[in-house]
Amino acid sequence: MNLQQVLKDKITYIDQAMNIYLPKEDYLQKEIFDAMSYSIFAGGKRLRPILLLAATEFVGGNIEEALPFACAVEMIHTYSLIHDDLPAMDNDDFRRGKPTNHKVYGEGMAILAGDALLNYAFELMIEGALKNKEDVYKKVLATKEISTAAGVYGMIGGQVVDLLSENKKIDEETLNFIHKNKTAALIIASIRAGAILGGADDEELSSLTDFSKNIGLGFQITDDILDIIGDEKKLGKKIGSDQQNHKATYPSIHGLEASIQKVQQLFENSIHSIEKFGEKSEFFMALSDFLVKRDY
Repeated sequence: MNLQQVLKDKITYIDQAMNIYLPKEDYLQKEIFDAMSYSIFAGGKRLRPILLLAATEFVGGNIEEALPFACAVEMIHTYSLIHDDLPAMDNDDFRRGKPTNHKVYGEGMAILAGDALLNYAFELMIEGALKNKEDVYKKVLATKEISTAAGVYGMIGGQVVDLLSENKKIDEETLNFIHKNKTAALIIASIRAGAILGGADDEELSSLTDFSKNIGLGFQITDDILDIIGDEKKLGKKIGSDQQNHKATYPSIHGLEASIQKVQQLFENSIHSIEKFGEKSEFFMALSDFLVKRDY
C-alpha cells in the first residue's frame, strides 16, 4: 500500500466535501465565513475524518452517508485549535506554517470563528441524521459519541486540567487524564462514530475501540516528543512550546527514551487489536505505524 497516496486522496475527498458544506454567502457576517474557512483550509492531516470514514468502510458501511459526520469532527477539531492558539491559552503565532487565526482576524473574530465551527458541526450532523429516517438512531448515537468526546467529559475536560496544570508539578495520573481527554477522546470518538454509522457488530466495535485508544494516546505522546526533537519546518510551528509554557508532558515525567518506548508499545497494542480481521485491517495498521512513529 502506498499510504502517502491513499492519505492524499482521502484528504482531497474530505476537502472537496468541506468546501461544499462550509457557508460562503456574501452576507453582513461574511467575515466569520472567511475566518472559518481560513483555519479549515490552513492545512492539516485530516486525521479524525479519515479515521471516521475508514471505520465506516472497515465494517462495510456507506462512506457517503458518513461524510457529514467526518467533516463535522474536523470542524470541532479546528475550533479547538483556533481557541488553543489564543493568547489566553497557548499564545501561538503560527499553526501549520501559517499565521494563527487571531493573528489574521483578531482575537474577537477568532473566538467567534471557533464558536461558529463548533455549532456548525452539530448543524451538519443533525442535518445528516434527518435525511434518512431509518438511520436516525445510529446517526444520533454517532453524534452523541462525538459530542461527549468534545465536551467536559472529553476534550474540554482535558483542556481544563491542562490549563490548570501549567507551572505545576503533576503526577502521571493527571497527565494521563489530560492526554486521554484533550487529544485521544476525539480520535476514539471518530473511529467509534464511523463504526456505528457503518453498522458495526459488537466484536468490530470493541476491536476498533481498543485500536483507537492506543493510537490516540500514542499520537499525543508522539506530539510531546516532537515538541522536543521535531523539525519546525515539517511541523509548521515552533518546537519547545511545552517547556516554554511550563506544561507537563510524557517526556518531562518519564524521559525521552522511555516515551519513545511507550509509543512503540502502544503501536504494537494497536496492531494486535485489529490484526485478526486480516486484509481489511491493512489501512489501519499502516496508518498506526505512520502516526505514532512520525519524524523521529
